[in-house]
Amino acid sequence: MPEPLPQSVLFCCDHNAVRSPMAEGIMKQLYGTDTYVQSAGVKSDLDIDGFSIAVCKEIGVELARHRVRSFDEMEEWGDDLSSFDIVVALSPASQRRALELTRWFHLDVIYWPIMDPTGLGEGREAKLSAYRQTRDQIRNHLIDRWGDPKEQET
Repeated sequence: MPEPLPQSVLFCCDHNAVRSPMAEGIMKQLYGTDTYVQSAGVKSDLDIDGFSIAVCKEIGVELARHRVRSFDEMEEWGDDLSSFDIVVALSPASQRRALELTRWFHLDVIYWPIMDPTGLGEGREAKLSAYRQTRDQIRNHLIDRWGDPKEQET
């Protein structure tokens, strides 16, 4: 049985360049504006990944304008982690960082073991295939947790 949508969710991964922007974009596509959705990385030293943009575009999710940001930048810009209902970590490093940052207040940090597609596959098609797997893993986790949005439209 799917859970009710949270008021706000933060997705996080290592660089906020592949997995967490995908999750942010797909969640917004699936559930609209009912939930405030953001993403962040442990670091923000990379730009949004071109393969992420390409495989999300295939399903109608626009990532080209995404600006990467780190947990530290979030805090600098006034986004307080405690204002989120749930943090979904998509990598072990981001899970550790989220738990460290939330140890002083009650906040659910959950971990979804999502494959990191960077560095996988030889050639463009093989790389796209790996990124599609990651995209589809994220989408499946979202629907498993919060239900199929098509079924919510009654």
